[in-house]
Amino acid sequence: MSDLIPIVGSSEFDAETQSGMVLVDFSAPWCRPCRAQLPILEQLAPDFEGKIKIIKVDTDQAQDVAVRFGIQSVPTLILLKDGKTVTQFVGLQQADTLKPALEQALG
Repeated sequence: MSDLIPIVGSSEFDAETQSGMVLVDFSAPWCRPCRAQLPILEQLAPDFEGKIKIIKVDTDQAQDVAVRFGIQSVPTLILLKDGKTVTQFVGLQQADTLKPALEQALG
């Protein structure tokens, strides 16, 4: 578990994502690429502190949230702005892919 990236369950998901920009890491504990994604997100988190919040959703625990976003495979990263999808990445994403995409989304 990460100190930088909180795990958010179904009950707090809407409150965490309804305002501002939030990068949601949809993952599962049994998923090896998901475990590889976490350190990459932890590396990026300080660059976007105060601009983009990064949270993690365990799709096994919050299946309703995964269904709502049509998650077919993990890891899937979805960038939300005020609760609406801005962009989506499926599969393990490297920092050099994510960072420019997040910077572009910020404008």
